[in-house]
Amino acid sequence: MIASMGTHIEPNCTAENKHLYIFYSSVMIVEFILALPLNLTVLYLFIFKLKFWKSNSNTVFLFNLVVADVLLLICLPVKAYHFQMGERRSKNGFVCKAMLFMLFLNRGASIAFLTVISVDRYFNVVHPQKKNFLKALKRSPHISVLIWLLLLPLTIPTMLKTFECCNSLNREGEEDNITDTLREVVFFTQILIPFFILVFCTVQVVQRLKRKTVGDRTKLRRAVFLVTSVVLVFSICFLPCTGGDGVLKQSRLPVIENKVCNRPAYLSGRVRDHEMCAGYIEGGTDTCQGDSGGPLVCHSDNTFVLQGVTSWGKGCAKPMKPGVYTRVSKFVDWIAEEIKNNS
Repeated sequence: MIASMGTHIEPNCTAENKHLYIFYSSVMIVEFILALPLNLTVLYLFIFKLKFWKSNSNTVFLFNLVVADVLLLICLPVKAYHFQMGERRSKNGFVCKAMLFMLFLNRGASIAFLTVISVDRYFNVVHPQKKNFLKALKRSPHISVLIWLLLLPLTIPTMLKTFECCNSLNREGEEDNITDTLREVVFFTQILIPFFILVFCTVQVVQRLKRKTVGDRTKLRRAVFLVTSVVLVFSICFLPCTGGDGVLKQSRLPVIENKVCNRPAYLSGRVRDHEMCAGYIEGGTDTCQGDSGGPLVCHSDNTFVLQGVTSWGKGCAKPMKPGVYTRVSKFVDWIAEEIKNNS
């Protein structure tokens, strides 16, 4: 019996649409070719022309933003290579973790330095009389080093364990989810707290600039545009979004008997009578994190019949570790009673 499910599929490292990933690879190669000389030129200007370590605080923070971009730039040819090979991510554990580490570090550093730049502008424009804060911000090289040192331990959760094809989350139900929880907490706090600080500073700076009656109005409008653009860029690049994960996907899977699923090499007696298994013995296709509650349907007599509801699994798409679903047939009477009582 073959099952079809309308949920997210985790096909290990293999790209389902190879032509699309080859296109992605081409875009990344073009992006790398264009961005590499640009970033190197900017770094040259900061180091040899502006001598950023002797300049004002904003210049130092902007230099560190460019350094953070270089981390992302290093990842592009590696990702492009694997996309060309028809792989979503590297199957090599070290390469996969190193890529995740640099991407997490890039995002964290970009957010941190954008936030510090906004705070620097806030005190310079809104509270220029607060000399102590301004003096602290003038020590921008020390602040920059401190930010990088703080970001390193925050990025360690990406290295704590081996992921299923380097996915950022596993699917163990209630087991071994401390790392996932820690990773999620770091992910959202790194984004949301700086975002609120950024919005507050931007609103205050804009209001202050609009109240100014002295000076070139064109320059004032340009300043308002620039500080507003920072929030816009932050929102587009860093705020959490579902992206492609919101797309409904499906795959065909064989249903596996419970007595097979409960063998020691499989799920070792954990599957109960009101549950059922579906998946390939060799792995490769499965439901994963975020798919709970999705349907497992079987095609019969030109119609689809709901047989299971996505419940839990031992990792995602592992060999001999099929997904486990609630067996709907065991709850037909309860479902009918609930419908009757609530109709």
